[in-house]
Amino acid sequence: MASGPIRRLCLRDRTTLRLDYRMPSYPLFPLSVVLFPGSLMPLHIFEPRYRQMLADCAEGTHRFAIVPPGEGGEPPRVGSLGTVARIRAIQPLPDGRSNIVVSGEDRITLTDVVSDTRPYVTGSVTPLDDVPDVEIAGLADVARLKVLADRYAAALGAIADQEREAEVSEDPAVSSFQVAAMVEWDFAAQYRFLGVRSARERVARLLQVLPGLVEGAEQRATVHRRASSNGKGPHHS
Repeated sequence: MASGPIRRLCLRDRTTLRLDYRMPSYPLFPLSVVLFPGSLMPLHIFEPRYRQMLADCAEGTHRFAIVPPGEGGEPPRVGSLGTVARIRAIQPLPDGRSNIVVSGEDRITLTDVVSDTRPYVTGSVTPLDDVPDVEIAGLADVARLKVLADRYAAALGAIADQEREAEVSEDPAVSSFQVAAMVEWDFAAQYRFLGVRSARERVARLLQVLPGLVEGAEQRATVHRRASSNGKGPHHS
């Protein structure tokens, strides 16, 4: 069966990290996935309670918070870090499920979990802002980060037989998260990075890990290209 049309909601600059309007609480969507500020993420909504959450968000602020799930099916734990997700597009499916795209906005700390008559839980949050850096990330470091990100995106695109470009802001507070969203880290590493409150430190960490990741991705891309051509180069008579 054909899926429904995609609805795009209130598109704005992807790299905006601050909200123009704040709510004291957000619906909570527990996921063992980190949404970084300034990045996009596709999600598939299928559970009835989160279908209701999506409907409520679409009628309201178009926002919810992605936080780690609690243990053993419990609600998310107070003190958990997360990110405000803004709904950018909704594709309804015939059976009531939906595919959506969200963008990451503010980082938050969960301060309270509220259960009421709604089938999903909500949570009170406080912003998790960067602390002022004594030294800011240098222009050379930011430029190097962009070069590595471009190479990494190109290699990952080659592996997937796609063209990819890295979207990297000149603001290290933004670009550090944009690049982190590309890195193939496990959840624990992503979660630790989300909690780093210094743009300079985030850039420094990425510059430590990216060279090796880029080299590995480029090697895989070379192998993939050779395999796609059956390992045969141009014919010479």
